[in-house]
Order: sequence, then C-alpha cells, then structure tokens
Amino acid sequence: MLNKQENEVMNAVYEMCDGKGNCLVSPLEIMSILPEKKKYTPEKMDKILRSLELDDYFDIIESERKGEKTYVITLHANGEAYRRTRQQIKRSVAFKIGLSVAGAVITFVVGMILRGIFS
Repeated sequence: MLNKQENEVMNAVYEMCDGKGNCLVSPLEIMSILPEKKKYTPEKMDKILRSLELDDYFDIIESERKGEKTYVITLHANGEAYRRTRQQIKRSVAFKIGLSVAGAVITFVVGMILRGIFS
C-alpha cells in the first residue's frame, strides 16, 4: 500500500508513460503534474521514485539530455496495474462504508421495532 506522496508521484509517472510502458521524463516534468501545495523538491521526489522502484512498480535509469537530468522509466506489472489496483481499493472502501451505513440503519430499525413491542 502506497502512502499519499508515493500515490501522487506514481499517478504522475503513470500519466507521463500514458500506457506505453516506458517514458523519458525530467524531474521538472513530473513535478509539474504534482500538486503545488505539497512543495516537492527534486531530492524528495528522487527519494520517492527510488522507493517505488524498490516496490517493483518500475525500473528507473538516470541519464542526461541536453545537460538536464532525465529518467528513463519502464513500468513493471505493478506499475501497469496501478490504475486498476487503485480502483479496486476505492470500491472496497465504498463497499465498507455502505455496509456500515446499512448496518446502522438496520440496527436503528430493529431498535425501533423492539421499543414498540416492549413499551
């Protein structure tokens, strides 16, 4: 399970690769997609990218393009299934919330019935 920052960076990388499986991006391109209020730095983003690489979401190779640091990113199976996994987690949370609400409603109705019977 990814934390919020890793989720944001992985989402940006997935958008940059655009379903191709690999992409060539600079840290500034990735940071332009990320929310500005988080104030990501290139060092912080590099650390997050390395942790995502260790979690087997993608392979990352650093290179230089016109004097600018760039990343060659190749998505692995976890990286390609990122969107689907994220959707499944959202569905699971929605189901649990719905189940909790249904349980609360049923408990309320049963309580009202029991109050009517015993009063």
